Amino acid sequence: MSRIVLLHIVAVATAAIFLPLVLLWLLSSEVNQLQSDAMRDQADALGDHLGVAPDGSITLALPESLKDLYSEAYGRYQYEVVDASGRVLFSSHKNGSAIVRPSNAAPGTVSAGGVSKTINGQTVRIQVAEDLSHRDVIIDDIVANFFRRVGWITFPILLLLLAIDIVIFRRAVAPLIRASEAARNIGPARTDIRLPTERIPSEIIPLVTAVNQALDRLEDGFRVQRQFTADAAHQLRTPLAILRTRIETLGDRNEMRALHADIESMSRLVGQLLDIAELDTLEVNPSEVADLRAVCAEVVGSIAPYALAQHKEIALKGTEEPVRVRGNAEMLQRAIFNLAENAIKYTPRDTSVDVEVLDDGSVRVRDCGPGIPADERGLIFQRFWRGDRRRTDGAGLGLSIVQRVAEDHSATVSVANLPSGGAQFTLGFRLAE
Repeated sequence: MSRIVLLHIVAVATAAIFLPLVLLWLLSSEVNQLQSDAMRDQADALGDHLGVAPDGSITLALPESLKDLYSEAYGRYQYEVVDASGRVLFSSHKNGSAIVRPSNAAPGTVSAGGVSKTINGQTVRIQVAEDLSHRDVIIDDIVANFFRRVGWITFPILLLLLAIDIVIFRRAVAPLIRASEAARNIGPARTDIRLPTERIPSEIIPLVTAVNQALDRLEDGFRVQRQFTADAAHQLRTPLAILRTRIETLGDRNEMRALHADIESMSRLVGQLLDIAELDTLEVNPSEVADLRAVCAEVVGSIAPYALAQHKEIALKGTEEPVRVRGNAEMLQRAIFNLAENAIKYTPRDTSVDVEVLDDGSVRVRDCGPGIPADERGLIFQRFWRGDRRRTDGAGLGLSIVQRVAEDHSATVSVANLPSGGAQFTLGFRLAE
């Protein structure tokens, strides 16, 4: 829009400068042509009064009206009649001298024209000149003042035209702006949005239609993928439950504990896959409110046995008062649970994980682990990414779930290394009014 308006301003400004100049040049050319034609007509009229004397010489008998017109007292018009050799036969000057011609006059002060005639076998040249500086001549004033007079009319008209064009451009691109705003809301969680076609310029409708058709195909692909993930996760739950039951019948306790650990790891993976499938279809109600303090307390209470089993502790810190934020309590619980579980996984034995709730709607999860290298902080939220591929106690889905919950709630998630060692993840939610 701004580029179109800028280019149009340049075009209008150029037209505003050159249009009066072109009109002035055209008017001047037309005036000069009219003056030349008028001089030739006058010269031709003078030629009608040429005659031949009995002795064969050429005579000129002007009526009184023409004598007054060409009189030196009037001083506007002059004439002369010259023969083939250039000798002056007749002149409006009493002394018979030649008239003033444009070649020996100041530029723009004299206009001249002439015709040739043959009288009694002799060719003569009739030349007429007009003094343009005479006070009775107003055409030169018109030309001289034309640019100034046209300019003050032309510039407002062009500015008005520019303003009208800007309004027209804005009205023309308004549907495109609305379509672009709709396109910004399209994402994995909102694949149902389509670009509006109302009031779209007819030249753009094929493009908008093609984009909407492409979005239909993408939505179908997302739906198939989500359904596959959910179905696969649900189907895996039953075999895992059967395996857990059969393991209980084994006599070797060490082998049974190892198999239990493997099954628990697989169960967490299945649960995370189900979380991802549900998040892909989740639409958070903007008016939904959750108590962040209560959510964190529930997470700490549910994950404490898991931490104690690994000789680690988890503590809830921060405010004791409810912290009401915009969001779905169940989704917030899943995100904070994954942060806490990830912290417990990487913190050493006999250390503690802190979950701190702040009044500003944020929650911090701190561990005492090795921290996160700076070059890996942009990768840890990707699905199935793991810094240590040798570990088998995770699939790299927990932090991607955290990132997705934050996106769905218009929240922020950040990570930093603590000076005392360990990493700190911070989730920031919008406070409810």
